[in-house]
Amino acid sequence: MKSILVIGGGLVGAACALRLQAAGVQATLIDPGDKRRGASYGNAGHIGSEQIAPWSAWGNVLRAPRSSFGAGGPLDFRWSDVALWTPWAMRFLRACDPMRFERGREALTELLADSLPAWQRLAELAGAPEIVIPHGHATAWMTPQGADLGLAAFAKAKWGRTTSYREMDAAELERYDGVLNRTPHAAVIFSGTGQVSEPQAARDAILASFVERGGEIVVGSAVRIEESARVLLADGGVRNADAVLVCAGPWSRVLMEQLGVTTPLIGERGYHLQSSETNWPRDLPTTVFDENFIAVSRFTSGLRCTSFVEFGSPDAPGDERKWRRLRQRIDELGLKFEANPDRWVGSRPSLPDFMPAIGRLERAPKVLYAFGHAHLGLTEAPITAEIIAAIVAEKTPPVDIAPFRIERFS
Repeated sequence: MKSILVIGGGLVGAACALRLQAAGVQATLIDPGDKRRGASYGNAGHIGSEQIAPWSAWGNVLRAPRSSFGAGGPLDFRWSDVALWTPWAMRFLRACDPMRFERGREALTELLADSLPAWQRLAELAGAPEIVIPHGHATAWMTPQGADLGLAAFAKAKWGRTTSYREMDAAELERYDGVLNRTPHAAVIFSGTGQVSEPQAARDAILASFVERGGEIVVGSAVRIEESARVLLADGGVRNADAVLVCAGPWSRVLMEQLGVTTPLIGERGYHLQSSETNWPRDLPTTVFDENFIAVSRFTSGLRCTSFVEFGSPDAPGDERKWRRLRQRIDELGLKFEANPDRWVGSRPSLPDFMPAIGRLERAPKVLYAFGHAHLGLTEAPITAEIIAAIVAEKTPPVDIAPFRIERFS
């Protein structure tokens, strides 16, 4: 294979384009050019090597009522999109079968085991090793009851082959005194996980290296792909190559279903508020405040607070109630935050079994795909790129990709 069209310039698409280019393939990246549109822009920047358990589990179903937005939790379904998420939810319930869940956990364990080293390899390839911060993240509980429940749940959970955690000592907890209105009652710190310096900065560095090496970025929207690897653009343009790689996040669904491929993708929408004013130290790790349903990350450009799991259309407008609730959580913690922070909403592309789709179409071998990474798109982007490069080179991928075939939904 000499040439490939990569549709979608988020972190997955950008990583794939650079890795394919480094393997000697002429890669052209096609992207609409709106950097704030996708999940790659506004996420928490966490390299979540520990998140090996698919969300498709009966325990999550049973917890759903008390996790709902109406009950103060992060989970919500856009009622205006009920026709979109109802069939997805039916597939989700089937994916909660204990045997399917366990197979999914085993597959994600393999995929995530090398996710942090894969990020370091990609950063080196891009000439920007500084974009990867390999210190672990933290989870904190502000109340005794929350700490008891949380620590008990953590002790029972599985965290993968390359990650572990320990409880913070009193001195480590006191580091939060200057940024919160009270000291957390308990917290844990992980090893084997990491963070990027800033999601958009990481994407920019990858794409800059791609362009410096001679890569082409076409600003435009792909509206149709054909089995011959012919791509039609919204402006009437046409592109041809030896192959096409679909990395269009939640918008991959339309492109794949044009080929008759069942692709039950939905937008798993997240929200953020970001303040340029902050006193959160640069070396204090990304911290999940479990009882407050909020993750706090310090980036070069400021302090970002992320939350919510809202299922619906990726193109729907943001819900003002979510930003108000997020601001309320920020104020409850006593974080220093500007009065008019940056607001963002974006869609993580989620399949019902919460595993990505990575591979080559069986009946159309010129079409490859890498999407559906849900809330692990940033984490899995570099290892996904290495898998795609191996497939294109007709080499054995670094992990077994059979569990990630899109044909599993046919």
